[in-house]
Amino acid sequence: MDIKRIAIDAVNEVIVLTVPHMDYKGQVAKRINEKMPLATVKGFRKGAVPKALVEKQYGTAIKIEEVNKVVDLALQRYIQTERLNLLGTPLLKENTNFSWDNEELVFEYEIGLAPQFDINLDTKNEIVKYKIIADETMLNGQVARIQKQYGSVISQDVVALGNDVSGTFLNESAGINNRTTLDLEELADANVASLFIGKKVGDVIVLNTKGLFQDPHKLMDYLAVSHDEVHDLDVEVAFTIDEVVAHEPATLNQELFDKLFGAGNVSSLEELKVKIKQDAEKQFEQQAEQKLMADVQSFLIESHDFQLPDVFLKKWLQTVGDKKLSPAEAEIEYNRSEKGLRFQLIEGKALAESDIKVNFQDLKEFTSNSIRQQMAQFGNMNPTDEEVEGIVARVLSNQEEVKRMSDQVVAYKMLKLFVEKANPTTKEVTYEEFVKAMYNE
Repeated sequence: MDIKRIAIDAVNEVIVLTVPHMDYKGQVAKRINEKMPLATVKGFRKGAVPKALVEKQYGTAIKIEEVNKVVDLALQRYIQTERLNLLGTPLLKENTNFSWDNEELVFEYEIGLAPQFDINLDTKNEIVKYKIIADETMLNGQVARIQKQYGSVISQDVVALGNDVSGTFLNESAGINNRTTLDLEELADANVASLFIGKKVGDVIVLNTKGLFQDPHKLMDYLAVSHDEVHDLDVEVAFTIDEVVAHEPATLNQELFDKLFGAGNVSSLEELKVKIKQDAEKQFEQQAEQKLMADVQSFLIESHDFQLPDVFLKKWLQTVGDKKLSPAEAEIEYNRSEKGLRFQLIEGKALAESDIKVNFQDLKEFTSNSIRQQMAQFGNMNPTDEEVEGIVARVLSNQEEVKRMSDQVVAYKMLKLFVEKANPTTKEVTYEEFVKAMYNE
C-alpha cells in the first residue's frame, strides 16, 4: 500500500491511500472459500454452489469489508507513526469516479491538524483582580435577613408595607411564567409598591418590567429571564397574588447566635457582623477568583489568534453524534464551541511545556474545598471535618470521580499559572460594583 500526504495549508491536509489488489485478494479469497459450504443459491444444494456464483453473490460485499479493514488499520498506524495531532477524525472524500470493481483502489481522507503556535503570556493586558468588600450597608441587610429568616411568619388577609407577597408573574407572549415571593422594598418606585397595599389573595396587579426594580438584575430572579434580556425588557406582566405574610423579626439574642454559629462563638451584634463579614468575603473570594479565571481565559484566547481548520471541522461536525447536523446547524455548533477549542489547545500546549503534576494530597484538598462550597450553598456553613472527610473518601473511591477531579485540579493549576504570569491589577469594590463589572456594565 502506498500512503502519502498532500498539504492544503498549515492546518489542512489530505491523506491518500492507494490499495493494490495484492493487499486484500488473499483475505477475500479465504472468506469466499469459507462462505462456499454455507452459501445457498436457488437450484443448488447447500454447499454445492459453484465458486463463480458465490463470488458473484457475495464477492463485492466481502471485498468491501476486507478493504475497509485494511484501510482503517493502515490509516490508524500512519497517524500514530507520523504523530499527527488531529482535530476531529479523518473524513473520506467523495469520489464520483470510484468503483469497487477496480483492482487498485484509491481513498482520500481530509484531516484537520492542530495549529503550531507559541504561548505568549507577556502581552500587555488590563485584567483586574477584584477584592470584594462587605460594606456596612450589606452587613445591615444581612442582619435584617437573618432576623426575618428566623423570625415568626404570620399569614395576612391584605397586603401591608413590609409584607412578603407570593404569586406568579405572567406574560405568555414574552415566555414569562414564574412563581416567586416579592419583596416590595426592592421595587424602584414607591408608587408601584403602593399598588400592592390593600390587595388580597387572588387579586391581579399589572406592572411594566422597565424600571420595575432598583436593581434591574432582580428581573433575572423574579421573572426567570436571562441577563441578556434584563436591560431591554419592556413588557407588561400580570402578578397574581396567592399568599401574603408578615414577618416578626427574630430578637438578636444569645439563643439565636448559638443556633447560627454554635455555642459561645458569637455573643453580640458587633461580633455577628464580624462573622457575617468574614463568611461573606470568603464567598466573595471564590466569585472574584472565578471572574479572574474567566477574564484570563478570555485574554489568552484573544491574544493567541492562530488558524484553525474551520471548514473541515464544520464538515466533520455534520457527521458525528446520534443526530446528523445540517450545514447551518454545524455552523452554529462550531461558533458556539470555537473559543472552548482554542482554550483547550492553549491549555494543552502550556501543560506540555510545564512541570505541573497532581498528587493525592492535591486531590484531597481540591475535593474537600469543592464539597465545603457545595454544603455552604445548601446552608451548612460549618460542617465538621469528619463529615467532609467521609464524603471525600467516598468520592475518591470512585475512579471516574478521581479522573474528573484530577482534570479539574490540572485545569485549576494551569489557570493559576496563567494568572501569575498575567500579573493582574488588584481593585477593591463593593459587591454591587463587582456585579456591574461582571456583566460589563
